[in-house]
Formats: sequence, structure tokens, C-alpha cells
Amino acid sequence: MEPAWTSDWAWGLPLIAVTVMLHVLALVGITVRLSRFKDSLDKRLVKRGSLVLHAVVIFGSLALALAVLNGVEVSIWAAAYLLLGAIDTPADAMLYSINAITSLGASGLRLERHWRLMGALEATNGLLLFGISTAFLAAVITESWTSFRKLAR
Repeated sequence: MEPAWTSDWAWGLPLIAVTVMLHVLALVGITVRLSRFKDSLDKRLVKRGSLVLHAVVIFGSLALALAVLNGVEVSIWAAAYLLLGAIDTPADAMLYSINAITSLGASGLRLERHWRLMGALEATNGLLLFGISTAFLAAVITESWTSFRKLAR
């Protein structure tokens, strides 16, 4: 193993841990808010037409919250790239990070040779984060479907 890769791992693994913990904490907060909203919805008599509005609000808000959360996580990686001198400008660091975390890789930007493995670690992080988000969305959709079916009767 090249000595340079030691730094990639030393920075990449803690960044993965931090962003996954941040992601899970944020999803717990979102779950608490969704539960409170569902409880208030259950306590009121809801008309069928307003169920559609509630679903739009819930999933629109959820999509926005996840997008902001992903933006924060990308920013953490971009800040690390800047701090380490792996990439030159904040705009390039953000673009590179978005491309890495989504595994798109189409920007044409490259990290300094010494830090290239770190980009692959960010891509791994993105897979974990998007997997967690997908599982969360599936759980919310399942729970919402059950609740909406009960309220629609």
C-alpha cells in the first residue's frame, strides 16, 4: 500500500462515520416531527381531499429536508478537500463532492494525486447515505399509506 493512501483512509473513514451519524440523527428528528404531524392528523376528522394535500406536504417537505441534509454532507466533504489542499476552490470542491457522493463523476475535476482514494471513499459514503435515505423513505411511505387508508374510510 502506498504511504499516501494512509492519509486518505485516516480522513475518509472518520468523514464517513460523521456524515452517517449526522444523517441518522437528522432522520430521527424528521421521524419525531412526522410522528407529531401524524398524531395531530389522526386526532382531527380529515376530509378525503385534504389527505392528498397532507401527502404532498409530507413528501415535499421530506424531499426538501433530505436534499438540504445531503447538501450539508457534501459541504463537509468539500471543506475537507479544501482544508487538505486536495482541490483549489470552494466551487470546485462542492462540484467534485457532489459528483463523488452521487457516483456521477462527470465534472472532469480530479483531486490532487495524493488524495484520489478519498474521492472513492466519498462515493462509498454516498451509497451508504442514499441507501439509508431510501430505506427511510420506504418506511415513511408504508406508514403513510397505512395511515391514509384508515383515515380515508
